[in-house]
Amino acid sequence: MKATKMRPTFAVELPLSADEASDRIRTEIDASNLTTMSAGRFAEFRVPESERRFWSPYLSVQVEDTGDGSVLRGRFSPRPEIWTMFMFVYFVMTFAIFFGAALGYVQWTLGDSPWGFLAVPIGILVIVLLHAASLVGQRFSSDQTVQLREELDHLLRKILDSPVAESRLPRTNQRDLPDASRAV
Repeated sequence: MKATKMRPTFAVELPLSADEASDRIRTEIDASNLTTMSAGRFAEFRVPESERRFWSPYLSVQVEDTGDGSVLRGRFSPRPEIWTMFMFVYFVMTFAIFFGAALGYVQWTLGDSPWGFLAVPIGILVIVLLHAASLVGQRFSSDQTVQLREELDHLLRKILDSPVAESRLPRTNQRDLPDASRAV
């Protein structure tokens, strides 16, 4: 069974310098009809608007120089507005847990009913449910995750001007990517 992560990542080594790889990627993106944006050494791959769902993934890639070429690092995540909402709820629930624990402790030391402690299990439950929801969302959109990765692989094959064997496009941390065959 493959492990799932909140924001799966991977790396692809390229035989080009980071600037040359970025220029080629940007040129290919401009010439294609992909739902993609690029600026500098960054590019974003998105699911087309007509296919987008609440859980649709978003692929952000960055090219960095290495000693003998460059490395393209990719990260799958929810759309930025969804990711912001999740982080906000996590922050609010964490605050509620600490505030409830402090309030409950003060109430308990004063001899009052420590109802503030109720915020602790409620906050933990909300965080666990939110995390479970994110994992379910990853499974629902695993087909789109695979689609975005295939678009990136196709683009990399084009910019290298030759068929790229799988060995030249390693999927580092491939175990972290959702398996499309297990989509719920």
